This record gives sequence, C-alpha cells and structure tokens, in this order.
Amino acid sequence: MAESHDVTLLLRKVSDGDETAPDKLLPLVYDEFRKLASQYMENEREDHTLQATALVHEAYIRLVDWENVSWKSRAHFFAVAAQVMRKILVDHARKKKPLNEISDKKSLWTIRLVFRRNAKSI
Repeated sequence: MAESHDVTLLLRKVSDGDETAPDKLLPLVYDEFRKLASQYMENEREDHTLQATALVHEAYIRLVDWENVSWKSRAHFFAVAAQVMRKILVDHARKKKPLNEISDKKSLWTIRLVFRRNAKSI
C-alpha cells in the first residue's frame, strides 16, 4: 500500500512540474507498465517491429511529458497509460501500412513490366 501511496504522491509532483519526479516514479511503475505492454504485444503479430520495452518507454515518456495534466490517482495514471500504449500501437501500424501499399504497388508494377516484355517477345 505504501508503494501505491508513493506513486500517487509522485504523480502529483509530476503534475506540479517537479522535474525530479519522473525519475523517481519510473522504478515504481515500470513492472506494471511492462505487464501491460506484454499483454498488448500478445495480441500483435509475431514479427512486430515494436518490442514491449520500447512500448513501455514511449508510453512513459508521453505520459510524463504532458503539460496541464492532473493525475487523480494511480488507477487514473494506469488507465491512461493503457490508452496511450494502444494509440502507440495503432500509430505504429498506420506508419507501416503505406510501406506495404507501396510494396504492393511496386510488385504490381513489376508484374506488369514482366508481362509487357513477355508479350512483346511472343
């Protein structure tokens, strides 16, 4: 229970702009962030380029860098963390999609080129 209380106090300090609070907060929330990230990553494909550790770090940085946020509690912080992790995964997937589309278009272009060359030789 003391850890939960410490987290809440540190979250208030983060909200108040204490620049040392994020470094003190990370060790207290890291394991739970890691579990949350691992759960999200279980639902992703095996060859996913984003790893759970990177997801944890990106989410944490986004959460503690927000200005004008007032963390109500530890539960509030972790609920928002879950949403941020999900958004990171969605954003990551969106960034990858155009590459796949380009690759598909390039493949289609290559197929057309080969077909044209073969058609000319017939």
